[in-house]
Amino acid sequence: MRKNIPGRRALLLKAAAAAAAAHWPVTPALAADAWPERSITYIVPFTPGGATDILGRLYSQALAQSLKVPVVVENIGGTGGSLGSAKAARAKPDGYTLVGGTISSHAINVSIYPSVGYDPVKSFEPVILSGTLPNVMLVRADGPFKTLDDVIAAGKKPGSRISYGSAGVGSSQHLTGSLFALETGTELLHVPYKGSGPALQALMSGEIDLLFDNITPGIPFVNAGRLRALGVTSLQESRSLPGVKPLAQQGLAGFEVLSWQAVFAPAGTPAPIIDKLHRHMAATLKQPEVQEKLAALGLDVSGAGPQALRALQRREVAKWAEVARRAQVKLD
Repeated sequence: MRKNIPGRRALLLKAAAAAAAAHWPVTPALAADAWPERSITYIVPFTPGGATDILGRLYSQALAQSLKVPVVVENIGGTGGSLGSAKAARAKPDGYTLVGGTISSHAINVSIYPSVGYDPVKSFEPVILSGTLPNVMLVRADGPFKTLDDVIAAGKKPGSRISYGSAGVGSSQHLTGSLFALETGTELLHVPYKGSGPALQALMSGEIDLLFDNITPGIPFVNAGRLRALGVTSLQESRSLPGVKPLAQQGLAGFEVLSWQAVFAPAGTPAPIIDKLHRHMAATLKQPEVQEKLAALGLDVSGAGPQALRALQRREVAKWAEVARRAQVKLD
């Protein structure tokens, strides 16, 4: 007969305690303390080269240095940013998947496409609003339109077929034109292109009459005298195009369209991890070399946190749903 019962009991109690600990849920605080322990995937839901991609690579380099783990950028283009965003929405909410979100992928698309595979608000945790930039109305410098009033007057003529280009169906450029037509009572024909580059070339070659585009791509052509900027869609003048008045100051009171860049994580990602991500990303945006690069993109740096980003996103989803409904913009 074994007489060392207390010793055996102690071992059994330790084994039971270990088993219980293995199955005991880890609190968000503890999860954040241990995070990150492996590489992070940063999904850019567009092809390389655009503002979302540039921001993703700036963040990935900075996070890799500050968090001491690899941060891998994965470009998944398609459907106005919806394909990559849908993949991020399906990822495990453990802080190891992030996605660069925009006004298209996280506000407009849900009202344009029949199914994007996610809810732009409910499927994500907001992390940081990186910044905003206005769109600009562009025409050829040698064309018939010299002022905003010229465009409005021509667009109100019976049978008007003024054509405007955009970077694609469902883009902020597309919906800017839709909103403009609704607010001014003009008739405009939308001609979508696969990005800003082809749209700008179409404008300069005379394929289209005007173009609503993000402010950055058109600046070199305005400065070179090939294009004329008739107005920007921010409420104040842009530092990137000084002297170009906002449309809101040219008779379209309250007219505002700001494309925005942000970062999201899958819904359910622990709040302490979101907070840590925001701190590191906000610090990145304060670096002088980063601010210089973003200023060159025409981006007004923000750094606003999760609550402010969520509030902005809710307003934007509602705004563009109404514009899409009124303009009857819907893809089958």
